[in-house]
Amino acid sequence: MSTNNRIFSLDLLRVIACYLVIQVHAGEFYYINADGTIPMGDNPYWVNLFNSIGRAAVPLFVMITGFFVLPVKDNMADFFKKRFTRVVIPFVIWCVLYAFYKLIMGDADVQATLVNILKIPVNFGTEVGHLWYVYMLIGLYLFFPIISPWIKSASQKALLFYLVIWVFTLFLPYIHLVFPEILGECYWNNTPMLYYFSGLLGFAVLGAYLKKYHMENKKSDMLLGSLLLIVGFAVTVLVFRQRLSTETIVADVELSWGYGTVNVAMMALGIFFIFKNLTCKECVLSRTVTDISNMSYGMYLAHIMLLNFFYSVFDGMTDNVCIKLPVISVCTFITTYILIKILSYLPKSKYLIG
Repeated sequence: MSTNNRIFSLDLLRVIACYLVIQVHAGEFYYINADGTIPMGDNPYWVNLFNSIGRAAVPLFVMITGFFVLPVKDNMADFFKKRFTRVVIPFVIWCVLYAFYKLIMGDADVQATLVNILKIPVNFGTEVGHLWYVYMLIGLYLFFPIISPWIKSASQKALLFYLVIWVFTLFLPYIHLVFPEILGECYWNNTPMLYYFSGLLGFAVLGAYLKKYHMENKKSDMLLGSLLLIVGFAVTVLVFRQRLSTETIVADVELSWGYGTVNVAMMALGIFFIFKNLTCKECVLSRTVTDISNMSYGMYLAHIMLLNFFYSVFDGMTDNVCIKLPVISVCTFITTYILIKILSYLPKSKYLIG
């Protein structure tokens, strides 16, 4: 536990996940062509080594969300008011800001900018892909009050029943290499037998399960976490590397980077076990970690603008992606935090940064 009734280890996990997201997005400059193909050369291989572990970031965010939110304790009206005020309003504001950002950068004219703003209720408003996460998060919040009574009353065996089936669905991306259609899948049916057990909801339930049954400090946690992380990382890297030699489309190469894969889940769970009982006395470090954790949603929303800036600054300075990728990522992380911290002093800043 940390001071101020916070859990330092989970604040730290949120900070790590926030940085990893930024590094993953920085890596996209070096392994994705404009047409969605993989560029030639060694850069994709180095990005694979740097960013495979970064695929655990979103599952970690969702696990932490499930840890703190499930089961929902507020009545439905209060829950939605609290969560959607801090999530939806900043999201809409940043969608508008990104529309004008595209205009300023010369990627859209005035008419296209107005259309992008009007499109916000449909999808993004403008093509800023990282905002997909907010739609997913809103979907989880809509479902949490529905699933909460079960989470609250379910026995450990009942929770494990769900999680075991969910874990099986994490193997489906690889099973599909052998059986493209399985358990009722076909071109006219996209809701096969285990559809309702799959997806990122599983990480939220996992977070709630870990809070209830696995937060005690055990000597085996570090060993278990390290094994899960090492094996998950190795599988993620090796599968990605193998597919680089056989596939040319990003979506096909990224098989082992999917959030619904067992290796990514292993990395996320491994990182969780390594850090879950880490403590820190009240000091500058603990306060800084807590503050960055509090700013992480705003940082997620805003970081692409600064990421693009630092890419333009550092990309031409060297051909070595092993230098450029971490430098761009760290600079983006630090300056985005500073920006959001400054914005946090504005009146009603929660409507801007969450």
